[in-house]
Amino acid sequence: MEIRKLQEIWKDHFNSSGEQLKKMAEVNGLISAFNANIDAVIKISGEKIEKIIDEFGLNPDHLIQDNEQSIRSVEDAIRGLIRCFRGGFAEEWLIEEKEVFEWLNKNIGYDKLQMGGQGGIVANVMATCEVGNVYVHTASSPKEQSGLFQDLPNLQNVDLNGELKKAYEIDRHEDIPLIHWIIEFDKNDKLNIGGENIVCPKSNRFIATYDPLNFSLTIDQAFHKKMSEPTKTFEYIILSGYQMLKEKLNDGRTGTERIDESILAVNEWLKNNPDSLLHFEIASTRDKVVRKYLVDKLAPKADSVGFNERELIDILEVIGEEELAGKCDKETSSSNLFEGMLKVFEYTGCSRMQLHMFGLYITLQKKGFRVTPIQNRNGMQLAANIAATKAGTGAIDSHEILLWSKDKDVSEVGLNELTALSEKVSELFGNNDLCEKGIFTDENIEIIAVPTIIIDKPITLVGMGDTISSISLVAAR
Repeated sequence: MEIRKLQEIWKDHFNSSGEQLKKMAEVNGLISAFNANIDAVIKISGEKIEKIIDEFGLNPDHLIQDNEQSIRSVEDAIRGLIRCFRGGFAEEWLIEEKEVFEWLNKNIGYDKLQMGGQGGIVANVMATCEVGNVYVHTASSPKEQSGLFQDLPNLQNVDLNGELKKAYEIDRHEDIPLIHWIIEFDKNDKLNIGGENIVCPKSNRFIATYDPLNFSLTIDQAFHKKMSEPTKTFEYIILSGYQMLKEKLNDGRTGTERIDESILAVNEWLKNNPDSLLHFEIASTRDKVVRKYLVDKLAPKADSVGFNERELIDILEVIGEEELAGKCDKETSSSNLFEGMLKVFEYTGCSRMQLHMFGLYITLQKKGFRVTPIQNRNGMQLAANIAATKAGTGAIDSHEILLWSKDKDVSEVGLNELTALSEKVSELFGNNDLCEKGIFTDENIEIIAVPTIIIDKPITLVGMGDTISSISLVAAR
């Protein structure tokens, strides 16, 4: 079927977005944990990168090496930026030395400060979508951090006295600010390094993080105590923030111990709300020991797991699927990635997982999962609308703006990826009408796929995956 006809079909499907947004107000409670921080955001050009290299005498040969993905020097920070610029992908590297953080602050600067951390971003978008009683966990919440939460009564955190209060108004003045650098770059921008001309294939960002509290997944005990009370009710727990853990932490503990402690905390929350849906958002976790432990221990306990292309490839690398990981890395297509999803689905036993890739969202779940295929599709379509709104306007800080993109067509890129997915599903499971309906089911699995709206020159891409995953699930009603 021709692209224009498919776009008309999907525009009709997307008409459900307004109704799904209204349904989000029916959710009576949600916990978003564990990480929130302050993001210092700047858009940088290839020309600016060249000037930094020249001004500080950085070695071009070192900057193009594919070494360990951590930051112990200024050269490491620029090396990570160039790697993401060259590939058009997003990665987060951890700053090991405070001096590098201070150098970035002095020499790179920022265009704006905004909410950072999956937990904080999810809390803000859920509150804006009018979910009732959004409880957000913060390891640190001084005034600078709290002021980045939406000024809404349904968004709550614990204050200095351990009592729930509007998150925007809290000032735990003894807490330290936790700041991350988000360095964004544009598609088709150019960079010359060591005589090599690099053209950026896709708009994206590089994240350089210095955050000692979230590095060790610090859990605020006052928040934990509140969420464990019998009077607290909620329907969803969205977990994130594990990606900064390492096998060995600076305080002598291990990353796996911190994961176990977080699971114990979540189990306490679930005692009084056993029917809550637990979603785990996997981010780019560099430490392979931690990554494997998350896949082995946390993912199987979750009802739902979310990841992007890079994160899926990273998972495949630690579950014995290195060959398929390499195949997906070489050709990051929906058909290859779907094969990867099937492997992770089988390995973890998790009931539902969602991939958000460029142009297409794919949900794979067990037959009879309590969120039906049509509910999933409707939730994913709303997520696509809100994600496009965020990319196109730069912020989703009011309820009125959320459906800004509602009249835009789904992308040709997305429809081409959907067609490739349909062909792969035909090969593996039989004939389907994924291209027209976005849903395929058999006696064992349910596949839901939604092409997305692509904004050619996005104002921001920060927190896009977290926004997509959380809305896709919570709006699936």
